[in-house]
Amino acid sequence: MHEVSVPSLYDCPAQVNVADVVFDYAQRYPTEPAYARRIDGAWHDVTFAEFAEDVLQLARGLVAAGLKPGEHVGLMSHTRYEWGVIDFAVQAARGVVVPVYETSSEDQIEWILGSTDARFAFVENAELMRRVDGARPKLGALDQVFLIEDDALADLSAQGAEVPAERIAELRAATAGQDDATIVFTSGSTGRPKGCRLTHANLVSNARNAIGDLDTFIKPGSSTLLFLPLAHVFARIIQLGAFTARARVGHEADISALMERLAEFRPTFLLAVPRVFEKVYNSAEQKARGRLKAKLFDLASRTAITWSRAKSTGSIPPHVRLLHAVLDRLVGAKLRDALGGRCAYSVSGGAPLGERLGHFFRGVGIEVIEGYGMTETSPVAALNTPQHNKIGTVGRPIPGGTLRVADDGELLVRGPNVFKGYWQNDDETAATLRDGWLYTGDLAEIDAEGFVTITGRKKDLIVTAGGKNVAPTVLEDRLRAHPLVSQCIIVGDRRPFIGALITLDVEMLSGWLADHGLPAMSPDEAMRNSDVRAGLQRAVDYANKAVSRAEAIRKFEVLPNDFTVEGGQLTPSLKLRRPAVLAEFADDIDALYG
Repeated sequence: MHEVSVPSLYDCPAQVNVADVVFDYAQRYPTEPAYARRIDGAWHDVTFAEFAEDVLQLARGLVAAGLKPGEHVGLMSHTRYEWGVIDFAVQAARGVVVPVYETSSEDQIEWILGSTDARFAFVENAELMRRVDGARPKLGALDQVFLIEDDALADLSAQGAEVPAERIAELRAATAGQDDATIVFTSGSTGRPKGCRLTHANLVSNARNAIGDLDTFIKPGSSTLLFLPLAHVFARIIQLGAFTARARVGHEADISALMERLAEFRPTFLLAVPRVFEKVYNSAEQKARGRLKAKLFDLASRTAITWSRAKSTGSIPPHVRLLHAVLDRLVGAKLRDALGGRCAYSVSGGAPLGERLGHFFRGVGIEVIEGYGMTETSPVAALNTPQHNKIGTVGRPIPGGTLRVADDGELLVRGPNVFKGYWQNDDETAATLRDGWLYTGDLAEIDAEGFVTITGRKKDLIVTAGGKNVAPTVLEDRLRAHPLVSQCIIVGDRRPFIGALITLDVEMLSGWLADHGLPAMSPDEAMRNSDVRAGLQRAVDYANKAVSRAEAIRKFEVLPNDFTVEGGQLTPSLKLRRPAVLAEFADDIDALYG
């Protein structure tokens, strides 16, 4: 058993409300920009004072509409400015925010809003409203639904004109740190989503302690463009943390427009999941068309990785330093320009990034700070820092936290970030929270310096017919790094060997074919093409280098369609819904071993 703790930077008072910082900063920094909104093709700053006014008026409107302390308010919307206004306003009025992913089906909406007895809900647009209306016959408690794109916030704010501003101050002052601030449902990667009860103290302490470790680049004058779903607590804590650090925040939910918006907004740091970094790398590689350019990119990539690994040792050989400086002007500078030209840091979470990608991005001038957490830890539990960034690990515990690896390898967490329990699910709460520790279900190692490496998930462990335990995520992460691979799943439980089901990355396919002198072909043709399959075999060979012979992939098959959120194979945060995928493709798995 190995354990590591880090002293706290911030301890919450007994009475605290997540929205306190909004009104505090409106007084202390009224003219500083808190947010930026894109209106008529241009970005317009929203000051702390202006934002606090929006939050206050909406909170007054909610009280006028009958919101009582402790009542639940659904919020179903893409990432946008109004998301933050609603989030803070509901909490300022002592309501409890219940986020719903914009990709949720009617059944999921029914489960999330129905099980929490939400009386109010904010819905972004008519398209999402149709899904809510489809679930509404089974949402007996749902009384009022506000359509964001139908000026509902302005109308509701107007209703609150008779509610004194002092009433909102009184409600905030009466908030105990252990009161529920939000119920965030897990992404459902291992079963039906569970509602995590996160308190005001959970969120405030997590934001302040985590951001305190990142104050090198999340600070006054810095900026970020959020594009991940704010329904996911990872993006939400970054928004709260950035606000707390007085960093300017913009929003862009349309991924197809993201590169254009990055060039306009010019963020100094970003928040992303590993799949985004894989896409950026593969896209940059694909743009290096023609043999000379492809060889140049390959050399630049290898040099960036070598330079970063040498930097980790504290000594960069002169010839590596010189080659890196030359190639950076040709490759690294272009990649940084694509992100707006000012982005020097990025925070990665949600899944392991992989050591190779971490070194590549540091080598091209973008330091990726990888961390670890889950909804139940509000969500940050471990974090690298700019001063101590051990690539390939998820860092040390955040200030105020303790991490322990149990005898069976399971990672345990203790600290002010650990959630209150699952909503109306005492059995799961008792199984997860034991003797002051959160049992994460993840397998991990802690090195002598206190850095944590996630090695897999207990429930995902594959036990082959020969009795070999195999953690699939190591192989899956390395496979997805190949430009031909979009998604994959490792199989082999109670089977004679390890296999893989792979889906092609359709966006990268045409460029890969051109680079390899192959004619254009459809995905159906490509999945059967011998040259494409040889490319995939090379990806498998690369993945197998990370494991022993007994754990290596011996056979793979290509599926005709990709895994998607809409298809139910991925969660909204792009994690595999492993049980669903295994059930859906059971025949393909059987054929793999036929």
